Order: sequence, then structure tokens, then C-alpha cells
Amino acid sequence: MNIRLYHPNSIVENSTNLLSKEHTHYVTNVMRLKRGSIVNLFNSGGEWESEIVFCEKERVEVKFLKKIKEPQKKNKIELAICLVKKNPMEIILQKATELGVSKIIPIISERTEVKELNYDRAKKITIEATEQSNQMFPPEILEAVKLKDFLKNLDKTTKLLFADVNSKDNLSFEKLSNFKSLSILIGPEGDFSPSERKTILSFSQVVPFTLSKNILRSDTAVISAISLVNFINNLP
Repeated sequence: MNIRLYHPNSIVENSTNLLSKEHTHYVTNVMRLKRGSIVNLFNSGGEWESEIVFCEKERVEVKFLKKIKEPQKKNKIELAICLVKKNPMEIILQKATELGVSKIIPIISERTEVKELNYDRAKKITIEATEQSNQMFPPEILEAVKLKDFLKNLDKTTKLLFADVNSKDNLSFEKLSNFKSLSILIGPEGDFSPSERKTILSFSQVVPFTLSKNILRSDTAVISAISLVNFINNLP
């Protein structure tokens, strides 16, 4: 299987382009590729078989040979996740990307201990996960927003799927139908406060659902919720 690298700039057949500093290091020092090696470069416009035409330790140039994959439609699933500590947050970013979310919205709630996200690190994680998972573009990562502002600005055509530890309702295909997009809301460690939960449940487009009889960590809840929604959406 060829190496896949995310290339944010435009790709034109038979043109050449330099790889980024990080990709240059990866190609030369990690994978030890040489001139003439084939790699795949991709972005939202598609995926291209490409040849390394110049290869030195600090400079790698590739030529875009032919398009091998057309653009994919973006997934309609978004993740609204209350910020957690570094290690579980990095797992969330990686797994949410692998599972195909189109957008990640960091949320600050009353019980959120972490108030900010390292966006450079977050973007690097999602790009690497996109390369590994055979997808075409990494999810958009929005600026962190307070829960009340997220709810206030929620698009009326978006269904809010609330992973509620107090709910006994299961998700079904009928509950996910007739939507423009789906936004999965996962609370912080310690869950939302009673007043926050009341506010969330007051929204007309909210669908509370249960994930497990057990109390799940945020990273486990994210993987479970996205996998569940993907499974329901893919049912014939």
C-alpha cells in the first residue's frame, strides 16, 4: 500500500511541488524513500499518484502523475465534545477523524477543567489520522466555545444527538432521518450540570440517547457514539 500524504495546496496533473518540512522528514528519515518512489498525495479535490523526482534530506519534490480517486462527499456527522485533558483529548481527535466526522467543536461547560486546545497539535493529529484512514480531508476544528453559545448558534436543520447518561432511549434510524447534519454532543468528565442538561433538553431538535449502562470516559463515549450513528446510518 502506497504512502498517503495530505497536500493542502491545489494539485495539477504533471506539475511538481515541494513537500512540507514535516512530510520531507517523514519521507527521507522515517520511510527512507528515494528518487523514483511513488507516494499518493490527496486533498478535498481527490487523490493523485505522485512520483518523487528530487529527494534530499531537507528537500523533496514530487510530480503529480495521475488522479486515482475522486473527491468524497463530506460526512454529515459533527462532534461537539467538552474539552478534556491532553491524552484523552488526543485519542478523541484521532478516533473521531478515523470514524469520519466532518467537524469537531470543542465545548467549554461548567464542569470542564480544560479551557483551551492546542490547535497546531490538534490539526497535526487529525491530518495523520486522515492519511492513515484512507479519507480525503481532515475534519474542520472550530475554536472552543461555551456550551450556551454553541446551543444558541446551533443550525435549525441540525439534529443534536445528546449522549445523556440519564437517558434510557436508544437511537433509531427514524430519529436520524430528515436532517441536514447531525451533531453528537458528549459531556465532560463528571457530566453536565443539572441546569445545563435542562437547557440542552429544551431544544426542539435534540435527541437524547443512551450509550451504555456503565459510566464511560469521554474518549470511550466518543468512539461508541460515532460508531453507533455510523452503523445506524449505514443500515439498508
